[in-house]
Amino acid sequence: MTIDARRQAPATARNRDAILAVLREALPASGRVLEIASGTGEHAIHFAAALPQLTWQSSDPDAEARASIAAWREQAALPNLLAPIALDASASAWPVEEAQAIVCINMVHISPWAATEGLMAGAGRLLRSGSPLVLYGAYRREGRALEPSNQAFYDELRRRNPAWGLRTVEAVSHWAQEQRLDLDRCVEMPANNLMLVFRKR
Repeated sequence: MTIDARRQAPATARNRDAILAVLREALPASGRVLEIASGTGEHAIHFAAALPQLTWQSSDPDAEARASIAAWREQAALPNLLAPIALDASASAWPVEEAQAIVCINMVHISPWAATEGLMAGAGRLLRSGSPLVLYGAYRREGRALEPSNQAFYDELRRRNPAWGLRTVEAVSHWAQEQRLDLDRCVEMPANNLMLVFRKR
């Protein structure tokens, strides 16, 4: 693996510490964390380094993304960061046998709704009672107007792919409840983003 495969997402440096602060409270003291749609792999490096008591399992359905994750992992040489695996959130079966927590950053709005349905179904299968599913991203809330920045972001997403878009917290929570996942916390984040912490019933 060559270092040239590394990708960079400028937003990662801006949001990683704010996300980490919530993860410190939401994640268990030890165990395996499955990250869904890890993208460039930069978040995985940052969180695995900051949370050495946890084993971090990154994943992504895209081969180039997995190459980037692997290149970042090779450079960081963190003992608690596992090699990335191919995982499509919408699949009916995941190549993972257990996890004590699941984290998913910036996937729900940049994917068809079927990916969110699959994410909830997979979390429902994999997690045990009390274990967290933690989501981060831009969301809408029923009865509240979108902030101008999120409205522009929503319009851009819809132009790029009509199947993408900002989902409502209520719609995501409803589908989660169908999979025995209850919304425990909704945390306001910088740049009009939210973190949703679900717990397996």
